[in-house]
Amino acid sequence: MADVKEARVPDIGNFDGIPVIEVLVKAGDRVEKDQSLVTLESDKATMEVPSPFAGTITEVKVKVGDEVAEGAVIAMIEADGEAGGDAAKADQKAAEPSKAEAAKQAPAATSAPARAAEPVKSEPAAKKSSGGAQEVRVPDIGNFDGVPVIEVLVKVGDRVEKDQALLTLESDKATMEVPAPFAGTVKEVKVKVGDEVGKDAVIAVVEADGDAGEAAAPAPKAAEPKAEAKPAAPSAASASQADTKPAESASTSAGGPRTPPVAFDASTIMPDHAPYASPAVRAFARELGVDVGQVQGTGRGGRIQREDVQAWVKHALASGAKPGAPGAVAAGGGLNLLPWPKIDFAKFGEIEEKPLSRIQKISGANLARNWAMIPHVTQHEDADITELEAFRKKLGEENKDLKVTPLVFQIKAVVAALKKFPTFNASLDVTGEKLTLKKYFHIGIAVDTPDGLVVPVIRDADKKGLLELAAELGELSKKAREKKLGPAEMSGGCFSISSLGGIGGTSFTPIVNAPEVAILGVSKAQMKPVWNGKEFAPRLMLPLSLSYDHRVVDGALAARFASFLASQLGDIRRLLL
Repeated sequence: MADVKEARVPDIGNFDGIPVIEVLVKAGDRVEKDQSLVTLESDKATMEVPSPFAGTITEVKVKVGDEVAEGAVIAMIEADGEAGGDAAKADQKAAEPSKAEAAKQAPAATSAPARAAEPVKSEPAAKKSSGGAQEVRVPDIGNFDGVPVIEVLVKVGDRVEKDQALLTLESDKATMEVPAPFAGTVKEVKVKVGDEVGKDAVIAVVEADGDAGEAAAPAPKAAEPKAEAKPAAPSAASASQADTKPAESASTSAGGPRTPPVAFDASTIMPDHAPYASPAVRAFARELGVDVGQVQGTGRGGRIQREDVQAWVKHALASGAKPGAPGAVAAGGGLNLLPWPKIDFAKFGEIEEKPLSRIQKISGANLARNWAMIPHVTQHEDADITELEAFRKKLGEENKDLKVTPLVFQIKAVVAALKKFPTFNASLDVTGEKLTLKKYFHIGIAVDTPDGLVVPVIRDADKKGLLELAAELGELSKKAREKKLGPAEMSGGCFSISSLGGIGGTSFTPIVNAPEVAILGVSKAQMKPVWNGKEFAPRLMLPLSLSYDHRVVDGALAARFASFLASQLGDIRRLLL
């Protein structure tokens, strides 16, 4: 007689707090051994938790948003036949980190939300070579080989800090970053995009700082998963490797079919026709704002691949319609437009194809969404910065080691305007029915880099003086061009400034950076004759272009904001008020 057994989270190290981002089964579903039950994701990796045996789901113990740890119960399964006996052993092993700990964790493991676990942040081993240089190696990621390198994040000569990511590995089931085990300077990069690596593979040679050589001793091996209850993804690292095995057997593939291989089809693998995609592909789709439920998979059995997501984005940008269903409106406010024209340009003459950079791909999708979903209006205004420019030049002469640009004055003026008009320092929620007013002033600055536009954020601009802002702005701009900005330095913005003053132009329409509600565009200042009541006098005029979300800001408020901003720049003494 079949027994009801517990399916638990496998060995993922002594950590807590991994969020459940997907529940792939429900009560009553039939599952095969190693079929995925839930998906876990941290900031470093995603992983699927497989069923340790075949059977029928009687109860699901977790939901999306819960946090789980090693040994936490995620589902109750009525095991098939002899699987019940094997399941009992597997279940006992999985729940056995230590009996004392199991007793403490049992109540939390069976409640929702359950406490969670972060994936093991294994530090790569490093072996010492001559001249103080250290070899940085791939950490313990399980007994697997062949994880592809999808991104190399450093180059020769780069300065790296301890735990800074060096490269990104990705399989169909997980992505993970390999961090530097110590601070130093990159002397040699041993891998390139497309290479496949395994545990202990040398990825770089780094000249270690000071005593880093001793600190860079080989990292201890992660605990091996128990043989009887060996899951498909025992840790964040091994999850990234597990998927390198060919999906040849339904009994060994996570998310494998419930029927024999002759019926290998996405509809039989995923419950209720849920999208059949790996965690890595789901994370990639979320990054681009794509609902994987609308993407048609071209992989084996209908599996959704990265290329399918990219193709969907291209099609959506061109027509706004869901692939395979012309005329259907895409999620995210897509428009029912004519399809993008397909032209063989080579027949007209010589051509060269150049792929977009990663930054361009991501920002392109975001800009298209923002332009399509936000009703833009642009208010233009001119600011008389004659006195401001004279003061800026004098300030620069007194601080020759610091570059004081007009942008620092614009930041201070924007902060003053946001304080007077708090509606501009807000965000509209996804329903379009609630406005969140912010009490802090983080200003995003668009920076032009060889790979595209990035927007680092200056935090608490209201609490910093002109010289402090100038120093921070110079540092952020340098890091942006050297591709060293971290996620924290590009998030949390309240209002953005896009300055083309150093290039040219008289005005333009900047695109609002959602979820912000406005953005300021700054063009090149020019000397113009201005009537002062008695005569025309030469004045340095700065063109301002304020784009705003018309759902939140009306025209009258935008005009007042722009006029106030111009007055602040026209008389910098007002910035002291």
